[in-house]
Amino acid sequence: MRFWNLLASAAIVATLAGCTNEALDATTSVDIKSVKNKTEYQVSAPMVRKMTELGMQKQAPIALRIFKEEGTLEVWKANTANRFQLLKTYKICAWSGKLGPKVKEGDRQAPEGFYPLFPRQMNPNSNYYLAINTGYPNAYDKANGRQGTHLMIHGACSSSGCYSMTDEQMIEIFALARDSFKGGQESVQLQAFPFRMTAENMARHRDNPNIDFWKMLKVGYDQFEVTKRPPEVNVCEKKYVFNQQASGPFNPGGQCPAMSTPPALQVAMAGFEKTYQTDYDKAMKKYDGMVWYEPSEAERKAIVAKQRVGRELAYAPTGNSLDAGKMMKASDLEKKLADQKEAEETKVAVELQKKELEKATDGGKHVPVPAANPIPQPVMQAAVEEPKKSFWSLFSKSEPELQMPAPVVVTPDQQATAAPQAQPAPATTAKQAKAAAPAAQQQAAAVTTATTPATGATAEAPVLTEEPPKKRPFWKIWGN
Repeated sequence: MRFWNLLASAAIVATLAGCTNEALDATTSVDIKSVKNKTEYQVSAPMVRKMTELGMQKQAPIALRIFKEEGTLEVWKANTANRFQLLKTYKICAWSGKLGPKVKEGDRQAPEGFYPLFPRQMNPNSNYYLAINTGYPNAYDKANGRQGTHLMIHGACSSSGCYSMTDEQMIEIFALARDSFKGGQESVQLQAFPFRMTAENMARHRDNPNIDFWKMLKVGYDQFEVTKRPPEVNVCEKKYVFNQQASGPFNPGGQCPAMSTPPALQVAMAGFEKTYQTDYDKAMKKYDGMVWYEPSEAERKAIVAKQRVGRELAYAPTGNSLDAGKMMKASDLEKKLADQKEAEETKVAVELQKKELEKATDGGKHVPVPAANPIPQPVMQAAVEEPKKSFWSLFSKSEPELQMPAPVVVTPDQQATAAPQAQPAPATTAKQAKAAAPAAQQQAAAVTTATTPATGATAEAPVLTEEPPKKRPFWKIWGN
């Protein structure tokens, strides 16, 4: 019977598309200090008026939708025609990890998927003001071996795998869920997505390793967009299936029974998917050669660091991925990821060395003494110190003056006679050659060559080497 109603809904999708309010304020004016009983808090008069304007009963069913990338939580509420409309959008204060599902305990990932919230999952005594347990792991998570506990939507703006709101936001969300349960709703459907699954966003994230998982979630996302009703969710063959008429029960880990999509829904989805494919092709051309860089949690926190100023340390907003991420060339992203991997490996190596050092030194209490060097070291001889001179010795006349050698006159005949016969040079070592070099240079400097102007012949005339001035004793500096 439910699926026949979908036919009527699909036929008027375009007509009623304008009924949803996409521009609702994301803030709340709740004064927590004035609330005496947080579990019995009544939604504000402005919100009640908004419900009336949209044709909603106060205790009508609700559904929650989360979009990590934008960092938003939406509350949808059924109107009198049993179509869900957007009642209010809240800005998520903190969510941990990156885009992608939670896989194991301790990975700091917030869940993605479809989760039924029952009254027993409402926790009025939470350490984080108020909380609603997401029910993770659900049937799909369990069938795929995913693990984790205590994944909540709660207050306090601090998250480690949860979706954390401010206390002011959480008291409103808690009250809306409480009222819907009082109205007879058995479970509130939580739809947790990485982003709005539009054609452009799917093209932008096409290279993400989670894209196949997201394509599976997109089927349920699309059907809600078309029907404006939470889809009927089942699991078989370790996969989500939505709004399927089956010949038998669903076994999460077993083979799916014979299934068929209701004709009304099939017709409605055909037009939707045709438009989507056209938009996707345009997006692919737009992002040709470009890929999306998904920021880390630390990069998101850096964007909103100023929000923590003046607040408690537990208050830890994380911002959203749209502000911290960006489109990049594929080559640039590859280099960036390689640099990040190298930095992470270096960090791990440093931590490992630190642990080994603490282990070897018993936490710094016992520092090992290095062993003596086994290689013998040369004995250094002390330099011979010259005897110290007294101050009065500076004025002594007996101080020897610097004596310079007399100039040497060499005639051409003497030079020819003194020239040695050419003989094979004896083998010398590099050390001997180095020691002989200054003497050879001094001998060459003592001989100069002169040219006779009259004949133009070269004559080697004796040249006197200029005698350098004698050093004047210090005490004669006042004399003439």
